[in-house]
Amino acid sequence: MYRFLLTPRWWAIHAFVLLAIPVCVFMGSWQLGRFEDRVQSHDAAAKAPDPATLKAEPLASLLPVDQRTSGRPAVAHGRYAEQFLVPGREVDGASGSYVLTLLRTDGAKALPVVRGWIPRGAQAPAAPSGEVEVTGVLQASETVGSDGVHAQGGLPRGQVGVISAAALVNLVPYPVYDAWVTLPRADTGMTAVPASAPQNSGLDLKAFQNLGYTGEWFVFAGFVVFMWFRLVRREAEALEDAELGLAPEGGSETPPASPPTPEGAAAPEGSETPGSPYGVDDADAPASSTPVL
Repeated sequence: MYRFLLTPRWWAIHAFVLLAIPVCVFMGSWQLGRFEDRVQSHDAAAKAPDPATLKAEPLASLLPVDQRTSGRPAVAHGRYAEQFLVPGREVDGASGSYVLTLLRTDGAKALPVVRGWIPRGAQAPAAPSGEVEVTGVLQASETVGSDGVHAQGGLPRGQVGVISAAALVNLVPYPVYDAWVTLPRADTGMTAVPASAPQNSGLDLKAFQNLGYTGEWFVFAGFVVFMWFRLVRREAEALEDAELGLAPEGGSETPPASPPTPEGAAAPEGSETPGSPYGVDDADAPASSTPVL
């Protein structure tokens, strides 16, 4: 009965099942590993000392920014240059703008420095002139998924929607560091911008999304196995019905034709002979009452 499992069509189904199950299991295990990594990073961050309390180090020694260096105090020297506003940012529940000033360092690159936050409609104070030393909390460049980012464009001149080297390099004629710092003590007339946690760390919404995806992939693997058994059972039942001579469910049968009437036999009562409107032979039909002239 199960010889159909060795047909070419079923070999293709077997190959699909044997490929789909390992892929689903692998993807589920990978998502579970991502979630476990986030749990471990969250536990490590909870046990580690506050990065802001560590000794400030030169900017170059902390680059590139990663989960280990994000939040560390960084020191840079240079002169302030172009200044931009970053609108749509909230501090203490109020909406306003970050005051972002580029610091031209001795290495010719510019470091974005968030000097503070101002409420909506306020005027940003000018940056200090001359050579300055800046000590701020190091942060990774923002991305489209970061909180408060305005990635649609269309901002007025002098404003930028995302703090990143990719966005700023199009606005200034010199290279920009792929990082930025926020000052722990803002200048007069501004509020200090608190540092944010490193990206892709901690038990945030994305971490629990990884856990949800884990369950989905394992469910897909079980569904593939279930459908394989369901198709096998359905095929076997169809072959068994065919051997017993049972018509497939929902099939239509053609009604048997009436047996022909033997020549010379009387037609059944109520039947009419084709070609005669009276149901009798033409010879027995009544003559026309119209007189023949």
